Amino acid sequence: MKMEEVRGIAKSQGINPGKLSKTELIRSIQAEEGNFDCFASAYARECDQVDCSWREDCFEAAQRGELS
Repeated sequence: MKMEEVRGIAKSQGINPGKLSKTELIRSIQAEEGNFDCFASAYARECDQVDCSWREDCFEAAQRGELS
């Protein structure tokens, strides 16, 4: 998902994207939704959050090592 789309989602949930990185912003959205704020941490492509909106992006980001 492109950063512009992530910013739009954040704003729709009342989160000010400011200068947060994509990973930080997605983690903020996850926390606001009441989910684990674990984006980009599924290094082995293992995750029990099967309904997560960020699942595929998360796996890709984890493989690239995008921590922040």
